[in-house]
Amino acid sequence: VFDYLMQLEGLAFPEAVRHLADRYGVLIEESSPEQRDVEQRRRDERTKLYELNQLAACFFEEQLAEGGHPLSGMAREELERRGLPLDSADEALRAALEGFRIGYAPYGWDGLSSYLQRQGVPLEQAATLGLISQRRSGRGHFDAFRHRVMFAVLDKSGRVVAFSGRALPEPSEEQLQRAAIEPMYRDDGADRRPAPKYINSPETPIYVKGDTVFGLYQARHAARREGHAVLVEGNFDVLSLHGRGLDIAVAPLGTALTEKQARLIRRYAQTAVVMFDGDGAGRKATAACRVPARMAELNLKVVSLPADTDPDDFIRANGVEAVQKLIVGARGMLEYLIEETLMGDGVQGGSLKEKQQRIEQVLHYLAEEKDPTVRSMAKSYADKISAQLVIEGRSPGDIRSLESMVRRALQPGPADGGASSRASGESQGPSSRSRPRAQDISLAVFGALLDFPELCEEEETAVVLEAVEGDLALGVAAMRQMWEEKKSLEVQHLLDLMPPAIHSFAAARLAAPEFLDVANARRELVDNMTKLRRIALKDDSAVKLDALAQAERQGDSDAEDELLKELARRSRERHGLS
Repeated sequence: VFDYLMQLEGLAFPEAVRHLADRYGVLIEESSPEQRDVEQRRRDERTKLYELNQLAACFFEEQLAEGGHPLSGMAREELERRGLPLDSADEALRAALEGFRIGYAPYGWDGLSSYLQRQGVPLEQAATLGLISQRRSGRGHFDAFRHRVMFAVLDKSGRVVAFSGRALPEPSEEQLQRAAIEPMYRDDGADRRPAPKYINSPETPIYVKGDTVFGLYQARHAARREGHAVLVEGNFDVLSLHGRGLDIAVAPLGTALTEKQARLIRRYAQTAVVMFDGDGAGRKATAACRVPARMAELNLKVVSLPADTDPDDFIRANGVEAVQKLIVGARGMLEYLIEETLMGDGVQGGSLKEKQQRIEQVLHYLAEEKDPTVRSMAKSYADKISAQLVIEGRSPGDIRSLESMVRRALQPGPADGGASSRASGESQGPSSRSRPRAQDISLAVFGALLDFPELCEEEETAVVLEAVEGDLALGVAAMRQMWEEKKSLEVQHLLDLMPPAIHSFAAARLAAPEFLDVANARRELVDNMTKLRRIALKDDSAVKLDALAQAERQGDSDAEDELLKELARRSRERHGLS
């Protein structure tokens, strides 16, 4: 029995034992009698919360059905508009609508609150689950979900742990009069903010959004059978794909993919095919999946949808067969990142420095890949993409040649054979040799700032932060913006904004700060300012030396004199003499 459950549900042995024990009311003695009493009370409390969510799900389903709420027709119309009618004769579609517990949160302030009161449910428990909220003035509660298409969020055991609600258009005065319902708002709505498109349950004792994958319970058997799942962004994307027979679709539900979510998917399938929206946000979210998936040992492939198209749009326009073809032809995550980095938006019109940063990002991706076969294939793909680019009128043969060409274009040198030797990789000049050291120093600066983000506001450290470049500069900018707006760091949101190359470092540093005293962190920043400045002066002097050699060859004595003076001045400055 235990082996069967472990294979069926992707559970470890202790989880299978606890799962069956909870289901059949068997108490497993894992602790002292006192601790067992505490654990039993906790289990009883959680059971009541599960039962309350189940009651709310039934309420929303009843409100959606014919003869339910007078305005539920607006929810049914939204489903029909998306090709998901409740009265469909299609078996797969009916199964999807039932399996996802689709319902309607009624228009008004207290539809669910009043229902729960009539059922004798303690409203404090409903508030704990985020179903209702305490009124700010006066007594009583109001519903958290109002006039929305409702999706039930199920855990891996099929229990309702949360809800997600999609907003519907505001009913007209005529619709409200016909339904004999008072409007929720008495004003004309001119000063009222539009309702958020989606509202999700908050985290509760039975729901942690980063630990739950929307649709995984419904997709688990099909994902195990097919060997892969399809990862999409939205609720309707999941429902739309399931309703048309593609029952391997899942979604992170309002958050970037986390390592725990990736591990949950990995229990049922070794591979996830990422099919996010075909816009800039979708491409960014796709790249952000790489680190948590790699930590969970979940293989990722990527499908690129047309611009401004989501999976729901695509399958409605083209059918399930077209989606299946895209899945079959999905690229590896590494190939996708290489192409997006070297050929994506903004590359052709970007500066040489921006191109250099993108090349370094690709080389970083290749260096991070542990599997030598995958790394070799990705290197070949990067070489192929590089050969399509043109730098200074020439196309490189591979990614390393591209790197050398861009470096040479960024740092003018002698017009003789020295340039060709740098392009072939024999020498890349003082700037290349100092780059790793500058990167290490910048990383130390970034780490100190993660430990004490309030240092962003100090004038003393502003000079240091301006000297940081590349991905670290993007990370610093994201942190400064969040700190200036909120005076705090929302860790998960901040990590979502971090470039993939520094995501792991930032996550580890936020989890385990190195500095416990702000004075030490400030000292680290200021000390590194001097180091970064000296490296910059050294690199600049190397460029000046090249210019001096050129002036000597051309016999330009005036230029020679000026360059010699400048070199002497910079040498004194580097040694702190001026």
